[in-house]
Amino acid sequence: MHATSTVDKASDPVTDSASRVPPSAGSRSFARATADLRDGFRQRELWSHLGWQDIKQRYRRSVIGPFWITISQGVISLGLGVLYSTLWGLHVSTFLPYIATGFIVWGFISGCLAEGMETFISNEGLIKQIRAPLTVYALRTVWRQTLMFAHNLIVVVIIDAIFFGNLNHSYGLQHGVCEANVICHPGLGWYSLSAIPAFVLLAINAWWVTLLLGIISTRYRDIPQVINSLIQLLFYMTPIVWPIDQLYGTGARAELASWVVPIVHLNPFYHFVQVLRAPLIGQAVNPWSWVVVGGITVVGWLLALIAMRNYRARVSYWV
Repeated sequence: MHATSTVDKASDPVTDSASRVPPSAGSRSFARATADLRDGFRQRELWSHLGWQDIKQRYRRSVIGPFWITISQGVISLGLGVLYSTLWGLHVSTFLPYIATGFIVWGFISGCLAEGMETFISNEGLIKQIRAPLTVYALRTVWRQTLMFAHNLIVVVIIDAIFFGNLNHSYGLQHGVCEANVICHPGLGWYSLSAIPAFVLLAINAWWVTLLLGIISTRYRDIPQVINSLIQLLFYMTPIVWPIDQLYGTGARAELASWVVPIVHLNPFYHFVQVLRAPLIGQAVNPWSWVVVGGITVVGWLLALIAMRNYRARVSYWV
């Protein structure tokens, strides 16, 4: 019995602070899982430094460095915004902020999904060399994506400033002003500050997604290939480059909306994008979107805690 507990303790990659957990708890316990989360979050200097170094390393010897992220995002948003607004007969002054903000929010979500699956695999060297909580590597990924989101947010600020006159009052995406048979949005206002808690909620979800998918992908290396294939499909299924406003109207559009809109509302990624995108461009957020995001947050963290409880100590062997 004594030899078994010694092996468990040696294989546990949690820092010495986790030793405060009673020995009777064993290596598979929620106490050790939560200790990993707590201790990892406390090591902010470590994961924030690693995340910032990732950005600097990617753009080393570049003149403007990480701001290439901002430039590339701005060019893509401008090009597609002008193109699709012309093809679909949308008002560019309201559609361009819509598509630019959607791209940036989706970039954060898809980045956390894609890089979250590789979190422990890409940190193989550190995991084998230092005794640190697994949470450190997950937060490193989330922080890196947060820095990229912050750079891209500059594009939204510039576009909102240019078209502020069109966004600070009630408007519709299709005609620029509210008319019959068009969804009307209230425009930019104080409630736009709800984008702050919305992003915090997205980051909290990114944390559990990185932990859960990171553990699963480390054990089953085919999972990243499957999910990467689905990310592109989910992009086109989510209202990012096409507005849901287009589905409303009369005649054939009304019939189309009767069955397409419920399907869109079943897409959880739509709600994650909308709770952050809508306040940034003066759109109204359906309360149901907050309910969906909140519910997924609770369920996701329960699954992540179960995975951490059962498989946290095995990750160092799987990598």
